Amino acid sequence: MAENCNHDCSSCSANCSSRKAESFLKEPHKKSSIKKVIGVVSGKGGVGKSMTTALLAAYAQRQGKKVGIMDADVTGPSIPHMFGVKERVTGDENGINTVSSKTGVQLMSMNLLLDEATTPVVWRGMVISGTVLQFWTDVIWKDLDLLFIDMPPGTGDVPLTVFQSIPLAGIVIVTTPQDLVKMVVEKAVNMANMMNVPVLGIVENMSYLTCPDCGKKIEVFGESKVEKIAAEYGIPQTARMPLDPAIATSADQGKIEEYETDALCGVYEVINAIERK
Repeated sequence: MAENCNHDCSSCSANCSSRKAESFLKEPHKKSSIKKVIGVVSGKGGVGKSMTTALLAAYAQRQGKKVGIMDADVTGPSIPHMFGVKERVTGDENGINTVSSKTGVQLMSMNLLLDEATTPVVWRGMVISGTVLQFWTDVIWKDLDLLFIDMPPGTGDVPLTVFQSIPLAGIVIVTTPQDLVKMVVEKAVNMANMMNVPVLGIVENMSYLTCPDCGKKIEVFGESKVEKIAAEYGIPQTARMPLDPAIATSADQGKIEEYETDALCGVYEVINAIERK
């Protein structure tokens, strides 16, 4: 500690042990009420991250929780379509209102702001990150027990913005059984550790196919590695989601809330048990 320290780090340039780390966390909208925020991430695209987000949210809603989804994949939003929501968001001087699904899941997505869902968002990274941050600061999330954030794949601008600016209680990593999975998961785990955010579980999507004739589980993309990876990194819970055409059909028809599965039950229980951060 510097001599004659007045304990006001904002007026001092000394790099001493008493200096507190600068926080980049942003306050949510003043009318928002959110108990826990959970990020859903993946190291690469095409692993079913948005599907997992939707299924986790629908499962939590069925357990009596008040749930919301922030679709942070601005250039590739798919959450509204899965829930069959076509209504556009509204707003006034007080803030931006979410749109609710049939069962009451609150949604905010870029596709709910566009006149046409097929209009491409051709923006640079900083603008996209700023938009995601506005989904936190300018949107009114009403009385939520859980807010899931569906993040774009990788460790770029948007995931960094979310990790730094939004108080995550933890993340769930979504992956598939291929051999390169360990490296991809490792990147996501390392980023979470760098940001001091706990990894609550891993969901291995497309883990197996159930034979319609004999009921045998066929590991189409190779032997499952999720348990081994979770044990190596001390991740508390895993889930294996099947390669089930009914899931894709439900999502395509905007009826993801009607698809029921207990496969994500364990991951949800970990999420439900953690203390508010």
